[in-house]
Amino acid sequence: MRLPSILLALALCALNAVSAAVKYQNDFQKADLDSVPEELMVLDGQFAVKEESGNKFLELPGAPLDTFGVLFGPSAKENVAVSARVFGTGTGRKLPAFDVGLNGVGGYKLRVSAAKRALELYRGDGLKTSVPLKWQQGKWTHLKLQVLKGGENEWKIEGKCWQEGDQEPGEPTLKFTDTNAPPAGRASVTGLPYSGTPIRFDDLTVSDAKP
Repeated sequence: MRLPSILLALALCALNAVSAAVKYQNDFQKADLDSVPEELMVLDGQFAVKEESGNKFLELPGAPLDTFGVLFGPSAKENVAVSARVFGTGTGRKLPAFDVGLNGVGGYKLRVSAAKRALELYRGDGLKTSVPLKWQQGKWTHLKLQVLKGGENEWKIEGKCWQEGDQEPGEPTLKFTDTNAPPAGRASVTGLPYSGTPIRFDDLTVSDAKP
């Protein structure tokens, strides 16, 4: 095989690898306003696509006060990652909480608990670990969560959090090792509008996890 053919073959392999890594992606730019894309499963809450300054996003109203979520992407058990941008604001001492999740309703959730000044990892309703977090309202917050198969009975859960204008951390912000197998399930975003103001979600992505 001549050199140009080899280079072309390598380029095609690389392109296919990149394409295969992303399982689901939605920036809502093609979505209809005041609707929810059909492939999203709303668990609860009056989610709807809104727009500001030419950018579309999925918005959760600031009322009523409860826990509201959406499932998206393919079902997966391990070696999978989810990421999203989230925007929230506070009123007085009341601050929102929000998260990205994997493995369905009973799976893992990487949560910004602004009032606690903490980044938390939940499995179902159980808190597994947390780290201190400095969060500024009125900025988009980037969240990434991945579940990696480790040993025979070991799963590594890693989360990252950073805000608009900052660089993505090179190392995970939060780590946890689980010896109980995660369930298979879809990715999610969840909002808890404690502040009574809307929470916005954008750039939902499900991809292969990176070791």
